[in-house]
Amino acid sequence: MTTVTGTQGPMGGQSPTVTGPAATSEIVTVADPAPLGLAAFGITTLLLSVINAGWVGAAATPIVLAVAIPYGGLGQILAGMWAFRRGNTFAATAFTSYGAFWISYFLLVEFAPGIKDATVISPIIGTYLLSWGIFTAYMFLASLAGSRAVQAVFLLLAATFVLLAIGAYATSDTWTHIGGDFGLATTVAALYASFADVLNANFKRTILPTN
Repeated sequence: MTTVTGTQGPMGGQSPTVTGPAATSEIVTVADPAPLGLAAFGITTLLLSVINAGWVGAAATPIVLAVAIPYGGLGQILAGMWAFRRGNTFAATAFTSYGAFWISYFLLVEFAPGIKDATVISPIIGTYLLSWGIFTAYMFLASLAGSRAVQAVFLLLAATFVLLAIGAYATSDTWTHIGGDFGLATTVAALYASFADVLNANFKRTILPTN
């Protein structure tokens, strides 16, 4: 007899486990994609946030774009697909969505008409950022079923998007810099969660806490 049970995944949702005679032939082992997704998100967010915070000039944006497609975008989408395979709805939705965000960011900077005219582009950029803030806010609520480390990532990221949206609506460097500072805090939280997951998995015991 074959049975299917659910275990809590590191980013919420259920990872199915099959036991019984069919287990060996039916289960394809997929490693936890959360550390990859969090690292891809964290590194790309770091590069953009140092610009938003005013630490580095906007002329460095092409460096962000060079990472946005292969790592922030593709890396997270792959993590999302593997999370789907593991039955982890939360991680799959988060990684796939934020991977798409980074690809859309690349397209926005490269191809959006009127990008040089703040009076034309700022309102829709503000709405673009606010919409991601709304998505992140409800993902934060869903993350309350998971680890504290992941909760911190989504809480800080929601604040980052809202602050950047205010900066865009008001064409205010001050608000954008504050949003960049929150983006850097989000980076720290994401990379910590990624590092903890990798470390704990590799040593097969809790070395860095996530709860």
